Amino acid sequence: MNIGELQLSGNLILAPMAGITDLPFRNLCRRFGAALAVSEMISADTSLWGSRKTQTRLHHEGETPPVAVQILGTDPEKLALAARINVDDGAQIIDINMGCPAKKVCKVAAGSALLRDERLVGRILDAVVGAVDVPVTLKIRTGWDKQSINAPTIARIAEESGIRMLSVHGRTRACKFSGEAEYETIRKVKQSVSIPVVANGDIQDEKKAQQVLKFTGADAIMIGRGAQGRPWIFRHIAHYLATGERLREPEPQWIGDLLLEHLDALYSLYGRKHGVRVARKHIAWYSRHVRGSATFRRKINQAEDVQGQHDLIKAFFYCRGSGEKAA
Repeated sequence: MNIGELQLSGNLILAPMAGITDLPFRNLCRRFGAALAVSEMISADTSLWGSRKTQTRLHHEGETPPVAVQILGTDPEKLALAARINVDDGAQIIDINMGCPAKKVCKVAAGSALLRDERLVGRILDAVVGAVDVPVTLKIRTGWDKQSINAPTIARIAEESGIRMLSVHGRTRACKFSGEAEYETIRKVKQSVSIPVVANGDIQDEKKAQQVLKFTGADAIMIGRGAQGRPWIFRHIAHYLATGERLREPEPQWIGDLLLEHLDALYSLYGRKHGVRVARKHIAWYSRHVRGSATFRRKINQAEDVQGQHDLIKAFFYCRGSGEKAA
């Protein structure tokens, strides 16, 4: 699949997730077959860029290309400026967030709240596309609520503005992450435009990935929560789509080794003290399908240093057999 003049290596994409898709996680998912890994969202308000959180999100040294940066805001001029700065810093794709359902985002009319103002959507897309010479992509939801589903209309506005790829989460803003994602709207979006369309929402395994691609006709699928603690999901889905065969799940010791590698990258990015805290959610996700994980999580959440986390992870993962489930 192409995004403008950029050719991707496949049709599996890691969804941007605040607090999760940092540089270490993006690189891991790329290694396991994600053709694109979009950064955590960055505010278009450059006055906020001095914070440690944003500086970490702006860090791309050593990132597997193409580098895709997601920006968030409501002011066309500020979004255009943010796009230019990120391109100057190495971004090869600019993604615009119009899908975040978080209350703190929507209360300032950003994220998925923008879907209620189609004229402003057009102004934003025109401004950002006109500001940079790299492909601009857009991520949306199906609409604000079930009474105002307008994703096909937004898609046509996007195409007319020069957006090169559109990702659609199969829920409205009102749904947040509850209930099941629906794909009928994504299919309608695909039928409405000629630009690449990416289907997103509730894709947790190989079979679901194949079903969503077939039903929607989408050019690619975007995986978010399904990759948490399981970055190898991209390899498994790619293999299944190519052969119809499922790969075996990795052994606990292999998972433990990968987790330790992931954690070392987190400590390097965030510093050892803050990295230990950031690591806890990833440890919970990696361990959730292994027997005894509930007890393990209680213990490791009390570990306050790198060595403590390493010791507990080795003791837990290295003594487990294959195929064990969480207690």
